[in-house]
Amino acid sequence: MRRMKPILFIALLLLCMGSGYSEEKAEINIQIDLWNRHLQLIEDGKVVKVFPIAPGSKRTPTPVGTFEIDQKGRGWGGGFGTRWLGLNVPWGMYGIHGTNKPHLIGKDVSAGCIRMENKDIEWIYEKVSLGTTVHIVGPITGPNGEHFATLAKGSHGSLVFLVQNRLKAAGYYRKPCNGLYDKYMVAVVKEFQRSEKLPVTGYFLDRDYIKLGLLE
Repeated sequence: MRRMKPILFIALLLLCMGSGYSEEKAEINIQIDLWNRHLQLIEDGKVVKVFPIAPGSKRTPTPVGTFEIDQKGRGWGGGFGTRWLGLNVPWGMYGIHGTNKPHLIGKDVSAGCIRMENKDIEWIYEKVSLGTTVHIVGPITGPNGEHFATLAKGSHGSLVFLVQNRLKAAGYYRKPCNGLYDKYMVAVVKEFQRSEKLPVTGYFLDRDYIKLGLLE
C-alpha cells in the first residue's frame, strides 16, 4: 500500500479542520455621535470610516444607549432609502437607513431613526451583521435639551430608561428596563415617592429627579 506524501496529508488535514485554522474575523461595531451628527464604523478598535447622519428631532429624539442590529433589509425605497438596519430598542422601532432627501443629512429632522445617504448605508450594510453592537451617545433629553422633561404614563424613550435603571439600582424597579412608562412604572414611582416622603403622584418631576440623584 502506497503512503500519502506528508505535505499532501497536512494539506488535507487543514482542509478538514476548516474554521479552526481560518483567519479570525475583525470585531466591528458602530458608534453614533448625536452631538456631532456622525456615524463611525469601528473595526478592531480603530475608526475605519466616518459618515454624516440626520438623527431625530427635538420632539422625536434618537434613542441613546447601547443596542444591537436585529434586522437587515434591502430595497426599502421611499423615505427609508435602499437599506435598513433595525435596532433592538425596547420601546419602539428604530433603525439606521437611507433616505430620499439627502439634502437633510446633517440636520436633526428624523422621527428618531438615523438617516444616511444611500451610498453610505449600502457600504455599512455589507460590513455589519446581525448582532453588531451600536453605541449611540448624545443628550439624554434630545437635541438642544436643557432640562429633564416631566414623565407620566405613556412616556417612553431614553429618559424613561435612565430613570428605570436608577430606580432598579435603588431597589424599586424589579423588572427588565424597557423605556416604557406603563402601569408598572407608575406603581414603582409611587412606591419611590412614598418611601422618600415626596408627593405621591405617579408623575416624575424635577423633585423626583433630584431625590434620585439625576439633578442637583
